[in-house]
Amino acid sequence: MENRPNDARPRILVFAGSTRHDSLNRKLALEAAEALRSLGAHVTWADLRDYPMPLYDGDMEAQQGLPAAAKAFKNLVRAHDALLIASPEYNGSFPALIKNTIDWISRPEAGEKSLAALSGKTAAIISASPGAAGGRRGLRHLRELLEMVGMNVIGEQLAVGRAFEAFDAEGRLVRGEDREGLLRVAAALKESLSKSRSAAA
Repeated sequence: MENRPNDARPRILVFAGSTRHDSLNRKLALEAAEALRSLGAHVTWADLRDYPMPLYDGDMEAQQGLPAAAKAFKNLVRAHDALLIASPEYNGSFPALIKNTIDWISRPEAGEKSLAALSGKTAAIISASPGAAGGRRGLRHLRELLEMVGMNVIGEQLAVGRAFEAFDAEGRLVRGEDREGLLRVAAALKESLSKSRSAAA
């Protein structure tokens, strides 16, 4: 986990809900990270492949506590002000990988309040899909999940349709409307964090 920098920039954790190296949503998440950096945010990119977690099991948790990878990712989330998640759409919803990750890191440890790592944090959600709708159904379900665990999900989102045509060989978005949409999400996330800080001051 990175040390917190000595500046006031918002800290945003970016990850994709897919571990496949050539995933469309991995490409979109990396583009989102660059968009946020261009706006002055401090961005951490995380690959969920580096945090392999078993399927959530209450007996395992009771006997062994949180797996090491779940603890590590939970600490990473806690060290950031916001999340930006690029989620595939599988059968009209978001992937089990995201649900399992949230299930583990939502669990309280000794001395913690419920949902301590997630509640009150801000999130932005985006998606890329081969279909024309761009994963909007999955984003709707993901929004419901994140709000259920106490997160503030911003209204601005992006669904990149026909995504096999949306990236060049280097993984860059090629369509102007997609680049502009991603910048709108990044700007809205940064603005939401700024408002939250002002309100807390």
